[in-house]
Amino acid sequence: MNFLAHLYLSGDNKELMIGNFIADHVKGNQFSHFSEDIQKGIQLHRNIDSYTDTHPIVRESKRRLHERYRHYDGVIIDIFFDHFLAKNWKNYSEIPLSVFVNSVYNLLNENIAILPQKTQEMLPYMIEYNWLYNYQFAKGIQEVLNGMNRRTEGKSKMNLATEDLLNHYAVFEQDFTSFFAELQSFCKEKISSL
Repeated sequence: MNFLAHLYLSGDNKELMIGNFIADHVKGNQFSHFSEDIQKGIQLHRNIDSYTDTHPIVRESKRRLHERYRHYDGVIIDIFFDHFLAKNWKNYSEIPLSVFVNSVYNLLNENIAILPQKTQEMLPYMIEYNWLYNYQFAKGIQEVLNGMNRRTEGKSKMNLATEDLLNHYAVFEQDFTSFFAELQSFCKEKISSL
């Protein structure tokens, strides 16, 4: 799952949300200096990633992309799934997506001093280009994939993946819907046990 899903799956706990958001920029077990709930958010993020990577529905989604993108297939599926979450946001939250996204940006800006350096460097771009809100649009997904492709110096070919999304849209959306229901249940149990 990508940024939007990780944030959403944190529930109402703001510190859990921060931890879940920054986890990719935290190495190994180097997070004892954070509050207990931020640490739990980091652990939740890692549990979500493990669950996602080994889930049969996600593996099937990745299989559709593997020949063209190889080991980047998982990154692309994470972005596709954030697209479907944003597009279908009303099915998952009573809070409008724009309100949720702005509250997240405010939360992260208010806590910028404690965020890892890489997160601090990324956040202004995320806000300027409103990634979280724009995931719902094919154009927004295209811009994210273009950026990812630039970071791999064109090796990933991720800039082509919107074509795959549109060509197999209904199938990917069904994969997301089925998987996300299971992931939500997994997260509820995991949060209560952390």
